[in-house]
Amino acid sequence: MIVCKLGGSVITDKERPETLDGQALDRAAGAIAAAMGERDGSTGSCGEALADGLVLVHGGGSFGHHSASEHGVSTTDGTSDADAVLDVHGAMKTLNGFVLSRLRDRDVPAVPVHPFSAAHREADAALTLPTGQVTTLLEEGFVPVLHGDVIAHAGRGATIVSGDELVAELARDLDADRIGLCSTVSGVLDENDDVIDRIDSYEDVRAVLGESEATDVTGGMAAKVRALLELEAPASIFGLEDLEAFLAGSNPGTTVS
Repeated sequence: MIVCKLGGSVITDKERPETLDGQALDRAAGAIAAAMGERDGSTGSCGEALADGLVLVHGGGSFGHHSASEHGVSTTDGTSDADAVLDVHGAMKTLNGFVLSRLRDRDVPAVPVHPFSAAHREADAALTLPTGQVTTLLEEGFVPVLHGDVIAHAGRGATIVSGDELVAELARDLDADRIGLCSTVSGVLDENDDVIDRIDSYEDVRAVLGESEATDVTGGMAAKVRALLELEAPASIFGLEDLEAFLAGSNPGTTVS
């Protein structure tokens, strides 16, 4: 089973509020459809490459990140303003709608799972994400599509849950075989802008991991690598051009394990 994230910077123009990169999203949706192959309409089963199921997560990009930044909400800073919560969640539902539409246009049986209605944080910030509905959807032949979102947080109103956090929780709870993060770069880059083939320790790459240049309330590449290093299954960070290859079984870009 594969858990794969489409980075918000991949499918949106992160420098311009609520601006979709339709060409990139089309390319991603096409790669996912191609990897799934022919579907059996009676059973809902997909091609051999994804026979055990696919869960998709997408980031907030210029939709969620800009809205959250305007309201001063992050993974640690919360809000008790219902209007702020609705603005952030509404922006993410809009982006999720675009993602679902492009996938459905290619006969991918994608359905939404909104973290706002399912997840929460305890007072110590521990994330709780029930995955029973995701498991059942997978068993019934669907492709669940989750996204970064605003969620209830005990003692802080509501805070942001990032797509990277969701990937980590899903990978653990669903016992994922492989994890993929589709990014705007071909992998984690070293000081010479060459792709680092493998990362086994955060200390090995601390010096080259910087903050995102665009508005990002969830930590950028450094947070991605930290989260992936804590997982049992191998993970790949790669560019959009390698999405289909990853879904077909290859390990492009940077392997984090």
